[in-house]
Amino acid sequence: MKNTSFKKARREFLVTTAGAGGGLALGFHLPSAFAQKTGTVEKADVNIWVAVNSDDTVVIKYARSEMGQGSMTSAPQLIAEELDADWKKVQIEYADTNQHVRMKRAWGNMASVGSQTIRTSQDYMRKAGASARAMLVAAAANEWKVPAAEITVSNGIIMHAGSKKRTTFGKMASAASKLGAPKEVVLKDSKDWKIAGKSMRRIDIPASTNGTQRYGVDTQLPGMVYAAINASPVFGGKVKSFDDSRVKSRRGIIKVLSIDGNAVVVVADNYWRAKEALKDVPVEWDVGANGNVSSASILEFFKEGLKMPDVPVLPNKKGDIDQAFAGATKVLEAEFVTPYLCHAPMEPMGATVHIQEGRVDAWASTQNGEAQLAGVANALGVPPESVYFHKTQAGGGFGRRSGPDFIRQAALIAKALPAGTPVKMLWTREEDTQHDFYRPHAMYKLKAGIDASGMPVGWYTRIASGSLFNQFAGLPLKDGIDGPATEGFAEFPYEVPNQKHEYVQRRTHVPIGFWRTVGWSQTPFAREQFVDELAQATGKDTYEYRRELLKNEKRPLGILNAVAKAAGWGKPLPAGVFRGIATTEPYGSFTAAVVEISVDNAGAIKIHRVVQAIDCGYVVNPDNIVAQLQGSTAFALTAAMWGEITIKDGRVEQTNFDTYRMLRMREMPKVEVVLAPTGGFWGGVGEPGQAPFIPALCNAIFAATGKRVRSLPLKNQGFTLA
Repeated sequence: MKNTSFKKARREFLVTTAGAGGGLALGFHLPSAFAQKTGTVEKADVNIWVAVNSDDTVVIKYARSEMGQGSMTSAPQLIAEELDADWKKVQIEYADTNQHVRMKRAWGNMASVGSQTIRTSQDYMRKAGASARAMLVAAAANEWKVPAAEITVSNGIIMHAGSKKRTTFGKMASAASKLGAPKEVVLKDSKDWKIAGKSMRRIDIPASTNGTQRYGVDTQLPGMVYAAINASPVFGGKVKSFDDSRVKSRRGIIKVLSIDGNAVVVVADNYWRAKEALKDVPVEWDVGANGNVSSASILEFFKEGLKMPDVPVLPNKKGDIDQAFAGATKVLEAEFVTPYLCHAPMEPMGATVHIQEGRVDAWASTQNGEAQLAGVANALGVPPESVYFHKTQAGGGFGRRSGPDFIRQAALIAKALPAGTPVKMLWTREEDTQHDFYRPHAMYKLKAGIDASGMPVGWYTRIASGSLFNQFAGLPLKDGIDGPATEGFAEFPYEVPNQKHEYVQRRTHVPIGFWRTVGWSQTPFAREQFVDELAQATGKDTYEYRRELLKNEKRPLGILNAVAKAAGWGKPLPAGVFRGIATTEPYGSFTAAVVEISVDNAGAIKIHRVVQAIDCGYVVNPDNIVAQLQGSTAFALTAAMWGEITIKDGRVEQTNFDTYRMLRMREMPKVEVVLAPTGGFWGGVGEPGQAPFIPALCNAIFAATGKRVRSLPLKNQGFTLA
């Protein structure tokens, strides 16, 4: 489905957030700094991140989104740490998206994407906490007429040892909110952390487990109506005509309409009536040439990309690979294929929009409240300042909820209804599966030459893939290179004297989008298996072979050694059990995995053990990181075994979980997690666990069967999961 507003919003989001940094947050005050009162409790906004109630409760603002990844707990830990707050008195709430827009993006980046909530905002969040602390101290110093340097803070208590005076945040908040923010603050050394670095209980877990959590689909408003949607089954198709004669007079049916020229909508007084009526609205589609596209034709198109001359070369080119191959003792070649994948969050897409005079309110589960606000404003042609977007907990995202295509649809439907009518639009699971922005399809051609000692002297890569930056975000490609598609090769860690990595864009009518771990969910499948092939060709242990290739790369080598030690690499395994290993460098972190499996004669894989290791520099909430690596393993195993979106007659063949299989609880393997932070940098944790798992699994499959996995999913290679 063509959606220019979606692309525009995404493009603006990428451009405007690129420069978001500490200066955006430190020192900003809300327009009305104090005098908010609820009952007998007064609230003072010390800065935009920290508010303190007169009862000593500290309210910390969270600018991103919570979708089960736990960042709504770990990000505030950093602020509370520098504030020296009493964590038991901390409350966390979303930053106001409308206020964010009115204050020229005061909270910086609002997107929960790219494993960046901590790694790209830790500096200004920590400074916000330290700044608020300094202002509270300054207020106490002014009142007590003592030097601020003599005042200490602990657990929300402000103290002066000399005079033995004590006070609380709540008593100083009003005065502090009237002071200017310090120009500079000193941040704590991680060794002195008391709140950050600890496994604090996640604030979202109780409601998520007792049934009280409110997701976007749970929004209820007085007078609400409901919309069901049927978009063109072929991407890029248009509505030629539709016949609503069978349904328009049915009980509860309010309106049947077409939006954006590519979808038919039924609005009713409840969702069931809208959905059932939609089935009885015949639609004639104009699908054009895209109606002839199939997975087979797409595969051929990508194969052509592997043969094209004069394609863009990545800037990390080294030496002369032709000369290296000519002088090599042995040359190996291999091709790998990864399929389109659906996001398939448990909560399908949906949104609620309420248009009133001079104001639009919208609710949705999202990964980017700012993008949703922009999507509504663009769809309705109204100023962004008039849109009030209300964040809710998201029932999964994995990249799918980063754009506003679905909320745009809800806004257009609301616009077509009588003024003041709130409308909730919900997608069915089938609509969600067949109208996604899919993980790109990709092909990889690899070639390496090894010398007499078995070490590589030359490495060549050709990647044929869709471009997320160009096709999804509408951005031009610098030197023809798409960053996400080339992850893992642009940051090639292995010591090879002659290297050349190429990329060729392959654009089809299938919409593509950011899928959890993005390029790092694909490229290691090729890269790390090929490293194994080089080791196997020379009879060397695959772990020791990697160690030699990484001997000058401190952190990749460190995490490789950490996972091997934890897994007991080199120690004998039970009969019939085999290991695979892989190492990767995603999202500023360093990860490695070891997978132990057995495979029976029918191809049933039993996973005996998974060891995941990560060096993310600093650990803010250890338990949360463990959960992320366990969740990444589940997500990656699902993709490896069954994940595949196929195209027939221009449309997606899969419809629901019966044809797009998910990992079941009983199939989840035990995952041992090794946290090995080395400090000095901030890496992401939400996605990196996926990167090494699939190649480690496939390397284990080779060790067990002698069969190299060249394309995914494994179900197509004769394997099942025991």
